[in-house]
Order: sequence, then structure tokens, then C-alpha cells
Amino acid sequence: MEMKRLKVSAEGKHVYDIVIEQGFGDLARQLQFLDLGRKKVCIVTEDRVAGYYLQEVESLLLPQCASLKTFVFPHGEANKNLRTVEDLYRFLIEHEFDRKDLLLALGGGVTGDLTGFAASSYLRGIDFVQVPTSLLAQVDSSIGGKTGVDFDAHKNMVGAFYMPKLVYINIDTLRTLSDRQYHSGLGEVIKHGLICDLDYYHWIWDHRKEIAARDPEVMASMVEGSCRIKRAVVEKDPKEQGIRALLNFGHTFGHSVEKLMDFQLTHGECVGIGATLAAEISRARSYISDQDYQEIRELFDYFDFPALPDQVSVDRILEETRHDKKMEHGLIKFILLDQMGRAGIHRDVSQEEMKASFRAYRP
Repeated sequence: MEMKRLKVSAEGKHVYDIVIEQGFGDLARQLQFLDLGRKKVCIVTEDRVAGYYLQEVESLLLPQCASLKTFVFPHGEANKNLRTVEDLYRFLIEHEFDRKDLLLALGGGVTGDLTGFAASSYLRGIDFVQVPTSLLAQVDSSIGGKTGVDFDAHKNMVGAFYMPKLVYINIDTLRTLSDRQYHSGLGEVIKHGLICDLDYYHWIWDHRKEIAARDPEVMASMVEGSCRIKRAVVEKDPKEQGIRALLNFGHTFGHSVEKLMDFQLTHGECVGIGATLAAEISRARSYISDQDYQEIRELFDYFDFPALPDQVSVDRILEETRHDKKMEHGLIKFILLDQMGRAGIHRDVSQEEMKASFRAYRP
């Protein structure tokens, strides 16, 4: 495939590029604008990703930079916390990293969020680069400068807006994902079409077989399509003061389910559950048709998204939504589909409407 480059701006100024290609072969060249020869570089990755890609990335970067170190932490959401950040701080201090050096996040959303937050706060800010290896990270979390870690099981409660210097996407890494992890990322992909681009949503529906089969050209088009949508939203609202909140479609309920299930379900799976529930509220308000709602359910079902687990009660989910960081002045900022392909922010979704959506979803 031909390499793709998307430029991302904030407040009218170019901030970083998103590079999409097959393989890691061009990674070192794409980083040369950062003057690697004078920098220490720390690759931050988790143990499972390290087994696949660390040796290759190290071999590419080692001849290019002044010094190369690697920090590997245990995989999983349970390690996306301040303790891991503290361990990374100590590692950087022990190896005398200064403000002119560079962190490189090699991995999925946990790695990217954690590395970005550490970069934003170490010595009041050190450059970092995103090299996302999961679909969810490639189409969502690596773009837009949102960084953070969980605190006392509250997801992304501690964080900062801090932009990377580059997002380098190697779509070949999607081949090594389990079906579950790959499908999890599709939760964000489908969301993008539903909230912003009806043509893209229809494209996903029409290419669902090729997407499921991981056809390389189709995957590349899908990743580029989602990156373009995410870029357009974050450029208009880099710090989530307005329309960027639309990207939280499915997340209000999704984050609650994710926490109550003790992260046994993936983030994308929970977004799929939350998106279906939000779509049901939209259907009940006649914003979308019954047929639209059924098609949304069918699309998530096609990619094996799980149903809401029976052990999670509706009352507990509703209680948990009140702790969501997107609350404003005691009101839940709920994202609904005003129509297919266009979402809106609603602050008038009642507890009864929420309960009704669960009854319709799980009679």
C-alpha cells in the first residue's frame, strides 16, 4: 500500500503528522526531524507487545539515536495507574533523561495513554511519539493528545492534554491481534461513522466481510477513514470544550460497565454496549428509525460484540454514571444520535429513559 500522511493542526498551527503504512521500515526516517542523533530515546512498551515488535523497533532505532533504553511494564488496564508512571519516572531519572530527550510509546491504548501522561509531567514536559499497535489505539486513543491513567478504578481520572510529535501507524500489527482485540477496536470505528459520517458508516457495513477477514487494503482504508474523522473533530476542539465530546458516544454507559466488570471486558466491547444503549434512547426519541437501530445491533453482533453481562445490574450502572468525569454541574452530558451519521450533546436524558433503554436491550 502507498504510505498515507495526515497533518494535524490545533488553533490553526500544524502540530504533528499521522503516518499510515505497512511495516516499521520507515520509522527511523520519519523520526529524523526530531534530531535523534542527539537524543536519548526510551521505548515504553508492555510485555506482550514487546514479544512481537520490540526487537525490530530497537534494531531500527539503535543506530540512529545517541542512546536507546527500554521500559517494559506488565500488560493490562490494571497497570494503567500512577504506580506504573512512578516506575517510569524512576527509570528515566536513573538513566539521566532530560527535557531534550524522547519517549516512544509502542503498544495499545494503555501504553499510549500512560506514556503520554508521563511525558507531559516528567520535567514539566518531554517529547513523545505514538506508535500504536492495536486497532483501538490506531483509530482513536493515539490521536488528539488525550493522555491519562486510571485512579482507584476510575478510568482516565488523572491526565493531561499533551500532543505527540508523531503518530506512526503500522497496519501490519493488526494481523497479530486476537479476534477479540481486533473486534474491540471496531467499536470505535463504528462509532466514528455513527456520529460524524453516514457514508463511512455505510462503507463499514458494505465492507464488513473484508474487515472481518483483515484484508490489508480494506484495513488501511478503514484506519485512514477513522483517523480523518478523529482528526477533524480534535482540530476543531483540541481540549474538549465543545464538539469533541461527541466522541464520547457510547462511553457514558461503556465506562460504567467497564469498571463494574473490573475490566474483564475490553474498552471497545464496552463502547459497543454503550453505543447500542445510546442508540436505543435515540430510537425511543424517534431521532433514528427502528430499522436504523436494528442495523446498528446487527453490525455489532456481526463482529461478535458481547451482550451486557447479566451480573451487572442496571441500578449499579446508573449509579456509576454519576461518577463519570464528563459530568457537568451535576448533569450527565449524554451523547445521542440526532440522526444517523450525526450526534448531539444532550443534558436532559432522564433516569427513566436510561432504564427503558436497558429494558429494551435486555428484556
